[in-house]
Amino acid sequence: MTDEQLAQLKANVDTYVDEVWEDVVADIARLVRHESVEDLGAAEPGKPWGPASNDALVEAERMAERLGLAVTDVDGYLGFADVPGASGPERYLATIAHTDIVPLGEGWSFPPLEVTRKDGYLVGRGVQDDKGPFVLSLYAAHFFARRAAAGETLPYTLRCIIGNNEETGMGDVPYYLERYPEPLFCFSPDADFPLICGEKGLYSGEFTSAAVAGEKIVELHGGTSGNAIPGSARALVRADASALPAAERISVEDAGEGLARVSATGVGGHASMPAGTVNAIGVLARYLLANDLAGEGERTFLTLLAQLTEATDGSATGIAAEDDKFGALTCIAGTVRTVDGRFVQTVDARFPTSTSAEAITATLGALAERYGCTYRQLSGEKPFYISPDSPEIEVLLSTYAEYSGKPGEAFVIGGGTYARHFARAVAFGPGGDYESRPEWVGMEHGPDEGVSEESLRQALKIYIVSIARLMELEL
Repeated sequence: MTDEQLAQLKANVDTYVDEVWEDVVADIARLVRHESVEDLGAAEPGKPWGPASNDALVEAERMAERLGLAVTDVDGYLGFADVPGASGPERYLATIAHTDIVPLGEGWSFPPLEVTRKDGYLVGRGVQDDKGPFVLSLYAAHFFARRAAAGETLPYTLRCIIGNNEETGMGDVPYYLERYPEPLFCFSPDADFPLICGEKGLYSGEFTSAAVAGEKIVELHGGTSGNAIPGSARALVRADASALPAAERISVEDAGEGLARVSATGVGGHASMPAGTVNAIGVLARYLLANDLAGEGERTFLTLLAQLTEATDGSATGIAAEDDKFGALTCIAGTVRTVDGRFVQTVDARFPTSTSAEAITATLGALAERYGCTYRQLSGEKPFYISPDSPEIEVLLSTYAEYSGKPGEAFVIGGGTYARHFARAVAFGPGGDYESRPEWVGMEHGPDEGVSEESLRQALKIYIVSIARLMELEL
């Protein structure tokens, strides 16, 4: 592409984004209305992640059809939408984003299932992770679909993969890859710019108390998702509410019949970015311990919870690790529940190459024994890394730098994206404006999740120009 052709492309892209922007926001709002949280208990054929998730998938597929893309639903596991190219469907470039969300949680100041526009920001569950970026991927493809309709055939097929199970297990991608060839190159807009070329290992597990609840604690409940730091937690205890002392981040109310409800408020956030968060489960556990609101067996488990929430680098539990590529491990306590009279606490760790899921399980299993409870690993995936020295990644980084005026440098993260499931893929997205956003705008996975419209507008331009350049490569 000559400089003159590039300048003309960018001018056309500017005009296009101005033309479609209100439609983009409206489509984001259509998706946000769906509380698309996985519900395996309600799963059925064609709806493997439950009806609510499937509703969002169907909405997204209809959106893609309306934008002139050729849509395929893959048995309800996920879908994809194509702009056919000269290469045919076997050789294609892809984007992959997701339409499922984490649970809404508590603490919202705005309606979580509506898009609120305020001071240049969009607020609502999924506007950043990942319904907003997903809609951008469709409109980027729509730009090329309109050109194809005018006779400009792409060298490669462009495919927007519509994920529907990213937040819980990413079981949709293996199902897809069993049936379709890998993309020549793929990027996920579920990310922060400039570009993510590596991701820590992903790990989760759970502790289950040996003691039956009920001596003093009737119920423990905290957090909304295993991969998020809980912003709230509560306990129903046998106590006189009027006799319990006040404490920072703690509220107490009478629950009748000799019971009190003790609620803790923390600062929630994504499990991979625990800096600045306050784990409400830890706040609650320490209050209950300090005020003798636990029986003997219950006290042992609360002491474990206090230890789990003492630090987020694994040092309190003996699993700390780091390397020169990914930095330090993170580990958080995500949800606590009362199940069949016992307490169950989940943990989420993101680990570097210097440790393994097996090593983490061995250490946490030994810790569980010391506290008289049981432990089991729920999941474990190795770290993912792709060298940033490739023509495809150079295209993405240079386009980002041109639009942002910032250095285009690849980095690694503790989060997990769809990129780790493909041979040649990266994460390339419009998040990351955390320092500049107003205090009332929340982060992904937390209350009042928000993203700036300007960052989304710029991302759409970056995606279109990047795709045009990728189409010129010999792949």
